[in-house]
Amino acid sequence: MEKIREFIEWGAFGVCSKLGEKLGIASSRIRLWFIYISFLTLGSPIIVYMAMLFTLNIRKYVFFAKRNPVEAN
Repeated sequence: MEKIREFIEWGAFGVCSKLGEKLGIASSRIRLWFIYISFLTLGSPIIVYMAMLFTLNIRKYVFFAKRNPVEAN
């Protein structure tokens, strides 16, 4: 149950916190503005959010994956 909760939290809050780190803005402020913009534009930023989440997941698997070394014989 703990792993499921961590996965959901990372997926839901990971994008905002990563963006906040890059821009030097508090992630709570980014989440708040995301909610405001979503209401004003009828949900279109959700598509952008999902694309950013997908990009973060791809980076996690590509850069942090354990690679098997090739044995030279």
